[in-house]
Amino acid sequence: MPRHKLTIEYNGTGLVGWQRQPNGPSVQSILEEAFASFTGVDVFIQGAGRTDAGVHATGQVAHVDLPRNYRLHEIRGAVNFHVRPWPVSVIDVEPVADDFHARFSATGRRYLYRILNRRAPPALDAGLVWHVPVPLDAGAMAEAARRLVGHHDFTSFRAAECQARSPIKTLDRLEVTRLGEEIRIVTAARSFLHHQVRNMVGTLKLVGMGKWSPDDVSRALMARDRSAAGPTAVPEGLYLSAVTYPARLGDRVGDNADQISQQQIDDDEGRRGEQPGIENDFENEPFDDQAE
Repeated sequence: MPRHKLTIEYNGTGLVGWQRQPNGPSVQSILEEAFASFTGVDVFIQGAGRTDAGVHATGQVAHVDLPRNYRLHEIRGAVNFHVRPWPVSVIDVEPVADDFHARFSATGRRYLYRILNRRAPPALDAGLVWHVPVPLDAGAMAEAARRLVGHHDFTSFRAAECQARSPIKTLDRLEVTRLGEEIRIVTAARSFLHHQVRNMVGTLKLVGMGKWSPDDVSRALMARDRSAAGPTAVPEGLYLSAVTYPARLGDRVGDNADQISQQQIDDDEGRRGEQPGIENDFENEPFDDQAE
């Protein structure tokens, strides 16, 4: 069965998240039903990460095994026809090796968080940003963000229900910039803890409001206690913007067969609908499918 890599964007408003669940429409279920309508057979869509309810994506990645070969533009066009009217779009389709795995082959993830910082509420971007009407100091937020970059124990920014085996992560990037009325926070790492991005953003907001200093953020990190950090930011401002892979797709799984067993992959693909979707399930440091 030929395997294909899908690049997907979606508006998470009104969806229960990426993962198929019994309590509402998910991105995974919408795509699987669209592929079934197109191919005439049931397929399983494996995503790179399980974004939470209300979280969006401009660069989610998934893979799918199809019953036969199709032209790439035919796959994209047919699936985008069948997902209507849901706000989900397959923007690219690529053939990949059989050992490519959307989740286990990934070497990095990048998120964007958008804050609309003005008195008036959003009209065009309602549900797509976190509206913060009080003035925020983006410069102070940027200084505080630098305190979190690097290899740390992120217990203070980890959700209580996080199932990752270790709170230790390497944060490669956490940058804050202002573009007019919008503050954008970009973060990148190989993997994230449950709610780590939203908890970091909620903490940086306290700095922007002048309630915390960058030193307070350092102390919160060192405390290794969730109650020491700031609140969890709302989901609607968060976007999964990119998932990165080796230059030759499929190399990672093939070159790390001792780390990634077929049983791990089978278990991961067989657990549809068992747990709620979360936006930061990328427990690949090491590969750990319990973070979901």
